[in-house]
Amino acid sequence: MTAALGHVSAGVYAVADSGRIVWVNARALDLLLLGADDVIGHDAHELLHRDAHGRPVPRESGGGRQAAEQGIRTGRNWYPRGDGTLLPGQWFSLPCEADEQGVVALVAFQPAEAPEPDVARPTASPRALSEGERLALLADTTAQLISNVDVHGALRRVVELMLPRLADWAVIDLIAEGDEVTRSLVVQAQHSVLRIREDLQGPMPPIPASSPMPLSKALRGAASALASPETYDGPPDTGIAVEQRKLFEATGIQTAAIAPIRGPHEVVGALTLGRTRRDEAFTTGDLALVEDIARRIGIALENARHYQRQRQIAATMQRYLLPQLPQVSGVDMTTRYLPAPDASHVGGDWYDAFTLPAGDTALVIGDVVGHDLDAAAGMAQLRNMLRAYTWSQDNPPHRTVQHLDQAMRQITDVRMATLILARLGCDASGRWILRWTSAGHPPPLLVDHDGVTRYLNEGNGLLLGTGTDRPRHDAQATLPPGSTLVFYTDGLIETRRELLDTGLERLRRNAAALSHRPLHSFTDQLLERTRPTDNDDDVALLTVRIPLGTP
Repeated sequence: MTAALGHVSAGVYAVADSGRIVWVNARALDLLLLGADDVIGHDAHELLHRDAHGRPVPRESGGGRQAAEQGIRTGRNWYPRGDGTLLPGQWFSLPCEADEQGVVALVAFQPAEAPEPDVARPTASPRALSEGERLALLADTTAQLISNVDVHGALRRVVELMLPRLADWAVIDLIAEGDEVTRSLVVQAQHSVLRIREDLQGPMPPIPASSPMPLSKALRGAASALASPETYDGPPDTGIAVEQRKLFEATGIQTAAIAPIRGPHEVVGALTLGRTRRDEAFTTGDLALVEDIARRIGIALENARHYQRQRQIAATMQRYLLPQLPQVSGVDMTTRYLPAPDASHVGGDWYDAFTLPAGDTALVIGDVVGHDLDAAAGMAQLRNMLRAYTWSQDNPPHRTVQHLDQAMRQITDVRMATLILARLGCDASGRWILRWTSAGHPPPLLVDHDGVTRYLNEGNGLLLGTGTDRPRHDAQATLPPGSTLVFYTDGLIETRRELLDTGLERLRRNAAALSHRPLHSFTDQLLERTRPTDNDDDVALLTVRIPLGTP
């Protein structure tokens, strides 16, 4: 029999004495836009019978387990489909003797050619929005989400747009990267005052693989749906269904619209809007609006997750690539690194300091052109190459940098970079000497103990990666006792609204005013006072304090 029914033009399913579906033909699955696992084993009445508004109908009106006792029956129904829409249809129930599967009735259904007049155009909800109001709500939602880096704060503002205008309750369930579900936000509109219900928030059971219940399907990204307390009246099929029943009971929600929160590449959660009055039932038209809102939330949430991943990658790379400072007798040394405010601007700036075999200390500050993970990877390549060349070859700084420039063009992906390589050591008379070369980098600042400052502008050369082989040179300076050297990247001084000279002058004046401070305080305050407020670049800072006496 099932072989023959598998090829008829109507949708057909078989119902056991328990009221559950035990068989379904391919035509029924096509009409319902569902898979066999979404249908077989589920209560026929709970799964398939709705009114024109998508609300469950009383069980006595259905064509399920009573079919065997009531004989041949026919009727009209609105079938909920996998895409969240309702299919108007006519059904025909035929009782039969129970077989080995317990089948007591076969139910056939077809799409209705014309719905009955009283349900063809469901009456609008008292809260129905005009087309203009819908567009305005969507525009406001988009504006809130794209203008705020703090997406979770923006979500609360989006909820403020929806409540009580569109619903009495808003529930946002989010999926973490490990597929864990959290009920992250539950908000109630009570007399036009919004209350965050933390008592209803918290961890949720895992997402079921095949449950046909509305929230489960939304969290899988399968479909949107309308729901009511009756939706969850039957025995719960999963932990998610248990929590939803508790939600309906705790909130008094009588009608709900549930939609997936879907980003460009993944489902990140589900949005549930609920109303507490049955005469304000959500319609399929309302569901389309909720889907539009949820889609915008999904894009913002996925972008926020990408932002956080970038931040974590940047922080991890900097933590592993920016080194521990060497211990140099009598010399105090400290560093600071601040990532760019924008998570997509990561990892091009670096500092370095290490002891050389001859006893000098190598000091490096550098900046790879670019503001992405490629720049961070390029920075790691240059840092390691420069360390190897400087430590293994006792060459003057300019020759080491020249060698690095030639190699960079051949064996790295770095397009351009700036840096300063310096060697700090003592001469025979005990004076501290700095020898350095610059490849297009902002000049170091020397601040003596009394606040007299000067930029070390000598030793300049072209930045790395130009493809020219113009000669590079070293410069040398004797460092006064108690003086401070400041090496920095351009994020400390540059801003779009000022000339570079303005930033350099601000750095010089602040360093002079802070010269009497201990080095850590000097460095912290220098960074805080000098970095422009509209800076969008990362900053690396290396400061060195020369001892007051001889080593």
